[in-house]
Amino acid sequence: MTQDLIRERQAMLAGMTPTLKAGSYHFCTTDAATVPASLLSRSLAIFREDKGTALILSSEDAQAHGFDLSMPMARIVLEVYSALDGVGLTAGVAGALADAGIPCNMVAAYHHDHVFVPEAMAQRAVEILLAVQRDATSLPD
Repeated sequence: MTQDLIRERQAMLAGMTPTLKAGSYHFCTTDAATVPASLLSRSLAIFREDKGTALILSSEDAQAHGFDLSMPMARIVLEVYSALDGVGLTAGVAGALADAGIPCNMVAAYHHDHVFVPEAMAQRAVEILLAVQRDATSLPD
């Protein structure tokens, strides 16, 4: 079965159903020429940048490999099947959180978008995103 992808901003926001996932994550980086295989297989996400390899690791894995643990992040999954060429989901989410003073890092994956916020702000971020979803649902098409 193929899921219909959503491209329109209001429809993406209305259907996003933000879900706070268990766990604590850390954005880490290494300039090692080769990233240990154990990190590749255990990373939630990996991005190769010019200045090193960025990884999103669980707290346990970040600690085990000696990474900085000063910024624990919570992960909120936007449970909408947004198209890769959809316009406005990231802006709507990041803008609403910014208006509330909540920093976020957005990761657009293939099936869903993921919002990382400081762990202490996670519940408030979910409340804000649920309000955005309700507002988008109540707007006329």
